[in-house]
Amino acid sequence: MYEEIQKLSHHFLERKNSAYRRYFIRTTPLTHRLSIVMGPRGVGKTTTLVQTLLDRVEGDRFDPRILYVQADHFLLGSTSLYEIAEHFSLQGGKWIVFDEIHKYPEWSKELKSIYDTFEELRVFASGSSALEIHKGTHDLTRRALVYEMQGMSFREYLELAHNIKLPSYALQEICHNQERVAALLLQELKNIDRHVLPEFHRYLKVGYYPYFYELKNEAQYQMTLEQNVHTTIESDLASIYPQLVGVSIQKIKKLLSFIANAVPFTPNWNQIMAALEIGDMRTLKTYFSHLEDAGLISSLPKATHKFNQIESSSKIYLENPNQLYAISLETPDKGTVRETFFLNAVAHKHRVRLPEIGDFLVDDTLLFEVGGKKKNFHQVKSHNSAYIACDEIEQGIGAKIPLWLLGFLY
Repeated sequence: MYEEIQKLSHHFLERKNSAYRRYFIRTTPLTHRLSIVMGPRGVGKTTTLVQTLLDRVEGDRFDPRILYVQADHFLLGSTSLYEIAEHFSLQGGKWIVFDEIHKYPEWSKELKSIYDTFEELRVFASGSSALEIHKGTHDLTRRALVYEMQGMSFREYLELAHNIKLPSYALQEICHNQERVAALLLQELKNIDRHVLPEFHRYLKVGYYPYFYELKNEAQYQMTLEQNVHTTIESDLASIYPQLVGVSIQKIKKLLSFIANAVPFTPNWNQIMAALEIGDMRTLKTYFSHLEDAGLISSLPKATHKFNQIESSSKIYLENPNQLYAISLETPDKGTVRETFFLNAVAHKHRVRLPEIGDFLVDDTLLFEVGGKKKNFHQVKSHNSAYIACDEIEQGIGAKIPLWLLGFLY
């Protein structure tokens, strides 16, 4: 059986490898004995972990010191992850990946035992954003380092689409030096005969997930994204929360559809309960939490709230703008697309809240209004550190920043 798992590993290491390397593998060394990479379905976790393994052995997929295991593959049968790790360790193995770990029953128990027994192994695992490493009696919080992987930034989209290299910038640098930064990036695009605004607007529709590069066609991409959303709810959430039976799954899907066609909005719990025929508020809020944990929605609490909790959310968004085009019944509103992009891009590294005036308060100091090229400072003129993130402009001036430039934060 182990030989078959090894052959399968060789196959996957070849098929799931990619020449392009995401921001995550460039910035995250994964040197701990147990590293768990979480993130929404389709953002490239598998490819990143395959690259991580191959980096350890100079790209040799046949090196016996590495092993890739797809945790939900039928070939595993009655073989436990522990037994695989034990055999691998006895054969001199050093680095092992367990992909889609949330699909495996009692995965936390297995990883805990592997970690405690085989000190020479470096274990990498991937799982859904909704994974609970503290769940049950097999708490991994003291053993595992957990990382959250984001979808593609606009910078990464341009790199992958056009085979170029572009730098990323800190938010403070963009705010204080945006004219020079934008000029440099615009010149890089000019060198390959590209204009930033058409590229940015395409990214908003089909650029957040790496598989855009393979599909090319917008309709195919959006169909794939919609299918992945269904799989996230029907398979990933159901694996993590076995109590979610058929009726609950359908209610959650119905709730997501409701959100997709209403964002951004402030939850009116009684109204949503009535519309979706959900019996009690506690259940409804649990469904909201599941959707946020799975990387399908984002909640934006008021700046005055201490914790980021669904219960105190003032606005709800979809997690990224591509989802708006894939699962909304109508063409998304431009303003909603812009705000969704801003929240997704900036919240990856910064604390974002809903201010009393303006659209977004970042790190309790930077106030942003988001809009089109005619947007002015009228609404936020009283704030000392106010900025406008404008769509439909290539180059900004002063505190008026091109919206696309925020796609270079990672």
